[in-house]
Amino acid sequence: MTFFNSTEPIIRRKQTALDLQDLCGLLKIKIKIGDYQLFSRFYTRVDQALLLWGVIALTIFTAAQFLPLSWITQAYFWSALTVVATVWMISLTNFWTKVEQLSWVMYLWGGLMLFTLILTNLGIFGGWGVILMNLCSLWLGSCAIGYFLTGWGLKSRLFILIGLIHLLAIPFLPVIAGWQFLATGLIISGSLVLLSELQWDMREPIYSPVLSEQERAFNQQQQQQRQN
Repeated sequence: MTFFNSTEPIIRRKQTALDLQDLCGLLKIKIKIGDYQLFSRFYTRVDQALLLWGVIALTIFTAAQFLPLSWITQAYFWSALTVVATVWMISLTNFWTKVEQLSWVMYLWGGLMLFTLILTNLGIFGGWGVILMNLCSLWLGSCAIGYFLTGWGLKSRLFILIGLIHLLAIPFLPVIAGWQFLATGLIISGSLVLLSELQWDMREPIYSPVLSEQERAFNQQQQQQRQN
C-alpha cells in the first residue's frame, strides 16, 4: 500500500462533481459579452483562501520591491492585513478542514504566517540585520514548511513538490539580489493561484463524523460520478 493515492494524477482540471464540503460557499464567476463567454470559473472556499493569500503575497512583495515607503510604514500596514487574512482564511476553510479531519493544517498555516510575521517585525522594529537581510528566504522557508506538512497531511505529491520549489528558490536569491522581493512574491502567489485554478491530488475520501448519513451518501454518489 502506497502513501500517496497513485490512482490520481498530480494535477488536472477541476472536477465538477463536488463533495458537500466543497459545495458549501462555492463561488461561481461567469463573464459574458452577448453570447460569447469570456470567463467561467468556480472556486471552493479553499480555493478562495488560496486566492486571498495569493493576492496578498503579490501585493506585499511587489510593494516592498517598488514602493518608496519606509519599512516601518509597510510593517504596520502589512501586519494588519496579514492578521485579517489569517482570520479570514480560518473562517473560509473551517468547515472543509473539519470534514476532512485536517483542522491542524488550517491552524498550521495560520501559526506559520503569524510566527513569520513576528520575526519580520522583530527584524524591522528591532533592527535585526540578519532577519532584514533574509526576509525573502524567511518567507519562502516558512511556506516550504507549510507545503511539506500539508502534503504529508493530504498525502499530496503536488504540495510537496511546491514546497521543494520554494525551498530550492532560496539559494538563487543572491543571484537576483535586486529583484528578490518581486521574485519571491511571484513564486508564492503563483503557486497559490495554480492550486486554486486546478485540481490537486490528495488521499482517498474518508469517513467523516461531521456529516450526516445523507450527506455521506451524497459524497459517495459524487465520488462515483468522478470515477466514471
